[in-house]
Amino acid sequence: MCWSPALLTGWVLLLVQLQHLQAVPIGIDKTKVKEAEKKPDEPPDTGLHYDRYLREVIDFLEKDQHFREKLHNTDMEDIKQGKLAQELDFVSHHVRTKLDELKRQEVNRLRTLLKAKHDLEGGNDIAVDHQALLKQFEHLNHMNPHTFEVEDLDRLIKSATSDLENFDKERHEEFKRYEMMKEHDRQEHLKTLDEEQRKKEEDHYEEMKKKHADHPKVNHPGSQNQLKEVWEEADGLDPEDFDPKTFFNLHDTNGDGFFDEQELEALFTKELEKIYDPTNEEDDMVEMEEERLRMREHVMNEVINFILKVFSSFLCSYWLRPSFFPNKGRCPSILRPL
Repeated sequence: MCWSPALLTGWVLLLVQLQHLQAVPIGIDKTKVKEAEKKPDEPPDTGLHYDRYLREVIDFLEKDQHFREKLHNTDMEDIKQGKLAQELDFVSHHVRTKLDELKRQEVNRLRTLLKAKHDLEGGNDIAVDHQALLKQFEHLNHMNPHTFEVEDLDRLIKSATSDLENFDKERHEEFKRYEMMKEHDRQEHLKTLDEEQRKKEEDHYEEMKKKHADHPKVNHPGSQNQLKEVWEEADGLDPEDFDPKTFFNLHDTNGDGFFDEQELEALFTKELEKIYDPTNEEDDMVEMEEERLRMREHVMNEVINFILKVFSSFLCSYWLRPSFFPNKGRCPSILRPL
């Protein structure tokens, strides 16, 4: 499925309204809202092979008051550059001891997985890809498997940052490989059939494609209609009482004041359920997850483009002020609205 660009979706409207609305409208069933807010939510999986280790390290570091304050007051770029890792020397002995234990568990987990993989591949008869093995250990210093040091935190931060930035690209590439292999297997299967069977198989394949395409209308991802549908069907609230502030609080599952990638993708579940049903032969759940990723990327790109348009318009209007620069009523091309 391909989504055509939209100038200004309800998603952007939601972002703008959030800056101004502070209260929950009286008409909303507050009992339902409170129940939704109290519902325990597990943090979404990052998809990294060391996801659990990453979570546990962060959880224990945040239990240290000094480190927690530094974490909340440190710029993201400084964190990426490893400046936060230096603060590990100041955390409590209890936290350091627990981090040592977590690292030993992670090293043992990786060693066990690598040994199992080596045994499955036939032992010593297959050449070992040492670079691939080392890649598994990039998020920690495997030369010291006993204690968690500044270098371990620095490696963990940099690895997670790099891996998450490339995660979407890798997911797209993995899906392409999956589609190619699926089609390859289908074609190979057709070769084993006689002409009559092949005709039946091809007809069935086309029938499944038509059935998959026959589904209820799907809302534009991030549009106000889509968000209101989530509000009504997933949250169980009156569509006439739709409130961006309340909607945001309900779906900001980790309570950090932002919509991250996983929280955005969760909003598209209702739309995807219109297209994909795990009980239907014609619906591919791997394809559904790829579509979820595309929806999220589409919404994020629209928001970014909107911000760029507003910002460039502001700069251009500022440039045109006579008190700023005698520009003869012309705006530099680089500042003209996109």
